[in-house]
Amino acid sequence: MSAQTADHRSIIDAITTNAARSTLPYQQAHRGTDFGTAFWFNDLVDKQGDTETVRQYLVTARALTRYDLAEVRLRPELSTSAMSANALAMRAFEDEWIPLGESGVAVMPAAPLHAHARRKRWEWATDEITDGLAATAEDVAGIGGKPVPAYVLGHDVGPDRTDRPQAVVVGNVVRDADDGQVRFDCTVPVGCVGAPVFVGIHLDDQRFKLVCLGVVLPSGGSGHPVATFDRIRSAVRELPEPSAASVSDDPAPASKKWWRRAR
Repeated sequence: MSAQTADHRSIIDAITTNAARSTLPYQQAHRGTDFGTAFWFNDLVDKQGDTETVRQYLVTARALTRYDLAEVRLRPELSTSAMSANALAMRAFEDEWIPLGESGVAVMPAAPLHAHARRKRWEWATDEITDGLAATAEDVAGIGGKPVPAYVLGHDVGPDRTDRPQAVVVGNVVRDADDGQVRFDCTVPVGCVGAPVFVGIHLDDQRFKLVCLGVVLPSGGSGHPVATFDRIRSAVRELPEPSAASVSDDPAPASKKWWRRAR
């Protein structure tokens, strides 16, 4: 086995171990177009001792949210108990998303998804892209003109257009010399746009740090632009405090504005 193959396998294993339950496939309902992948992101608001206070969002490519009725595919492994259905219909879908400026990214506060699960008597069991996993400005600055192996974790579209298998797409990211845009150099499968992009940053010969670099966007001619997490994090933190009740670990979440959890 070559060193490069071993690296690929180690990074893919780390992605599937830490982030396999972070993704959600969605699509325009009753249509054969507009397939995308969203993922869970926890923005760390505060940390005191063993307690973290976070805002939780879904993140995806803004271009794939511009329609009214969506179908979100539900996977059994995303619940601690049996789900009531294998898909969730969402009306006024575009209105649920908040565009993050000109980044090409949109976010959806996750509270309504948790509220839906409570009404149906089940509970989400997800992996999230956390503050420690999301790329910092220093991580992003390390992407230059030399290709860096990168991995998109998204949901392809099966033959019957409802099966949305999860896939890891292997390629490279590189920074465009002309406009400074970070790009994923391979075409991703239908349905994987909006998915998280990961890289393994080598610390020494034996260790690497897994980093979620950002969001893969629709193809821009030369590969797929990647909206990087340094800018996403900054834009999210400029959003106003959600007015709706968010999620809490206690049995009366309606009184909480933030989701607090003990590590």
